[in-house]
This record gives sequence, structure tokens and C-alpha cells, in this order.
Amino acid sequence: MGRGRQKAKHTKVARDLKYYSPDTNYGALANELHTTGPISPEMDKWAEYLDDDASEDAGESRTA
Repeated sequence: MGRGRQKAKHTKVARDLKYYSPDTNYGALANELHTTGPISPEMDKWAEYLDDDASEDAGESRTA
């Protein structure tokens, strides 16, 4: 296959990818992002580390 045909195929694939727009289910996305229940125990154990990091960062910015 010559370079011209190969380039044309690559151009066609690139164009297809550029203008491809899959159908998005916005209702399912909203349900996934919206949380109404309590924080799970797994998330809760990481929250204590998050609070510690925030207080350490605040202390570092004052000394700098």
C-alpha cells in the first residue's frame, strides 16, 4: 500500500475520532455523582489524613 492511501486512512480515522460524540446518559451521571447517604467507613478513615494535611499545609505557608 502506498503512502498516499495509508495517509488517507489515517486521516479518515483521525476525523472519525475528532467528531465522534457518544450518547451520554446524564441521568445516570447525576445519580452517580449525587450522594445522599452517610460517608462510608472507607472514606471516613481517609478523612482524618485529609484534615491533618490541611493543617500542616497551613503551618508551612505561615513560616515561608
